Amino acid sequence: MNRTVSVIRMQLINRQTYIWVPLLVLGGSFLITLAIYAILINAGVTSAMYGGGAQAPLWYFAVVGIQSLTLTFPFSQAMSVTRREFYVGTLLTAMMTGAILSLVFVVGGLIEEATDGLGMNGYFFYLPWIWEAGPLGAGIFFFTVTMLFFVAGFWAATIFKRFGSVALTTVLVGIAALLVLVLFLVGQMQAWAQMFTWFADQGALGLAGWGLLLAVVLAGISYLTLRRAVP
Repeated sequence: MNRTVSVIRMQLINRQTYIWVPLLVLGGSFLITLAIYAILINAGVTSAMYGGGAQAPLWYFAVVGIQSLTLTFPFSQAMSVTRREFYVGTLLTAMMTGAILSLVFVVGGLIEEATDGLGMNGYFFYLPWIWEAGPLGAGIFFFTVTMLFFVAGFWAATIFKRFGSVALTTVLVGIAALLVLVLFLVGQMQAWAQMFTWFADQGALGLAGWGLLLAVVLAGISYLTLRRAVP
């Protein structure tokens, strides 16, 4: 357990990866969104405005997942840390920072809800379909998305470390081809309405549950691959 805590401390030595860059991405996206809202208001827009810029730091956590392995895994092995301890410590670090980011999203959403969109009817953190389950449901959703992106990046990095760039590219192209095939089959069966209805029926919590299941699967595969990865 002590060495697992040491892995957490080791990961947080580079605070830019886990803390400052995500906050910079979030802050920059927030200011740009507010500027766009101001332009729309000057143009005469009076309806509620919702932006998608809040997802920027969530996507960045895929990069965090990649860097958490490629930048620190070789160093951890030089410290005689086992792969299991490195894996657990890294996931715990991601969970801690993901929880902080989710809290920021929830607090921001509550402020926007209380101030009618920061007094300009513009919403950055508060998206109605996510907040239908309340603040706790929104927090769970944001935390799940954050961890899913992180684990996806970590999973891709383990494949790169174990098998190389050709294998990683092949896997990613295969996944893209599979998604295109699924969309083609949906179109052939004319099931677009049913697919969109299914997503709508799931709600934020339902989608978070499926996302959490996918994150667990990718995390398990990542651990199995990491056990034979070369530092």
